[in-house]
Amino acid sequence: MEFFIEVLIGGLLAGVMYSMVAIGFVLIYKASGVFNFAQGSLVLFAALTYVSLVERGFDAWLALLLTLAAMIAIACSVGQVVLKPLINRPPIVLFMATLGLSFIVEGLAQWLWGAQVHQLELGIDDKPLDLAGVFVSEFDLFAAATAALLVGLLSLAFNRTRAGLKLRAVADDPLAALAIGIHIERVWALVWSAAATVALVAGLLWGARTGVQFSLSLVVLKALPVLIIGGFSSIAGAIVGGLIVGASEKLAEVYIGPFFGGGIENWFPYFLALAFLFYRPYGLFGERTVQRI
Repeated sequence: MEFFIEVLIGGLLAGVMYSMVAIGFVLIYKASGVFNFAQGSLVLFAALTYVSLVERGFDAWLALLLTLAAMIAIACSVGQVVLKPLINRPPIVLFMATLGLSFIVEGLAQWLWGAQVHQLELGIDDKPLDLAGVFVSEFDLFAAATAALLVGLLSLAFNRTRAGLKLRAVADDPLAALAIGIHIERVWALVWSAAATVALVAGLLWGARTGVQFSLSLVVLKALPVLIIGGFSSIAGAIVGGLIVGASEKLAEVYIGPFFGGGIENWFPYFLALAFLFYRPYGLFGERTVQRI
């Protein structure tokens, strides 16, 4: 039983890391109704910029502020240059725009900082802690606390402020929001800035765990089952979906994997997501689409 609890907790804490990436997708989807394929590239750019500045002698906090400023600048540029001309276009057009944007951001990162692998140290030990006989990673606990704080701040901002109300209005009907005087490009710039900030936090945590390398942008693939299970339009769903994916993949690898020769951890979340697409395509917390004919 102690081993089961240890595997379960380890999976839940790993799922928090997936949720950190998925939250960025949710923010963009809530504002524009499009899947932002560039989120993984933003995670890479943030981590690579931070670690490169630190390696060049910048103080860690100054490097963090400069990286945050760079991410917000990219977000505002995307709103003005890419999204503004595409207002009220079909979602597939916006998706293709973000797909092209992902390659541009990766190319910019390589041009600025090179393509070598970097080790990122945040000063947080990854040693196991003994909690009543259950060993838990200290780094995973820090990541979970960071995610909880981030979710709390985002939920407060988008549910209790005028900016959050404008975001929901733009998400429901961009033309109606434009008609009542809401500046859509400002809302998009705000949301993209929030998503870029989330990408910075996720990039630092993932970079410290796996190293800062260009394969870090592929973390977008881990967010797919999280979004399908939790729902594309819910921040809470991103957290719950991440916990489900993290726990299920670890438990499946330990208890089901031996029957398949092992190695099912990488594909089991997609099997679970496929089941959700069949029986609950809008996810646990997603909004059911109602079409009037």
